[in-house]
Amino acid sequence: MNSPELQQSLLDLVLPRMAADERVVGVAVAGSLASGTGDEFSDIDLVVVIDDAAYPDVSADRLEAVGSWARLVAGFTGEHVGEPRVVITLAGPPLVHVDVKLVDLAGFADRVADPSIVHDPAGLLARAIAEHPLVSRPFDVQWVEDRFWVWVHYAATKLGRGELFEVLDHLAFVRGAVLGPLAALHAGVEPRGVRQLERLAPVEAAELRATVSGYDRADAARAVVASVELYRRWREGHDVEKRALAEELAMDYLAGILARDEVAGRS
Repeated sequence: MNSPELQQSLLDLVLPRMAADERVVGVAVAGSLASGTGDEFSDIDLVVVIDDAAYPDVSADRLEAVGSWARLVAGFTGEHVGEPRVVITLAGPPLVHVDVKLVDLAGFADRVADPSIVHDPAGLLARAIAEHPLVSRPFDVQWVEDRFWVWVHYAATKLGRGELFEVLDHLAFVRGAVLGPLAALHAGVEPRGVRQLERLAPVEAAELRATVSGYDRADAARAVVASVELYRRWREGHDVEKRALAEELAMDYLAGILARDEVAGRS
């Protein structure tokens, strides 16, 4: 595992402290640093495996535990992203974003990618990975198709009402949850929302620019239509049962909103 200088300097400080903590069974690095694609702007994603007996107490005061290993500038737990086991921090100075996921051994085995093990004195982490092979969780295009036309109708209603902030937020959601992953698949790379899309799928990223809008009603309407066009194109080639009636009716509704704006001369 090769890390950029800033991140490596913090790891050199933190990892010995974790290794000296008798509550810590092992430590692994996840994310871009584990895959060798990190740069000076990368987060440090750490998975810290706590002894089963100590886990309830450590989990109950996660910030204190992380603060005993790193110089915390700020930190909070990840309930807002549905992962309360993660402590999201700024460490330093110099400032580095560090996410620390505290798990027991069973929790370590449940993963979406194989991390890079950096501390495993008893071999327990390596054994957990060997005994629980990674299960691929492919992006489910059918899941998207079952929902997409509801989302189009929602965007059209907010556009019709003139709630442009809501339309812009919704466009961002669709880019992250739908179009970014489909763009990555189209380019033959692993879908990760829109992260690093400019580097991993530059052609598709350039097309995705059409879904970005300013605070302008006509521009937002154009971006909604562009989102639909890209979705229709990028879903092709996937095994999808199209929701034809929902698509037809949602697009008819959107067309009605767009026609109303044209008649009113709105922009």
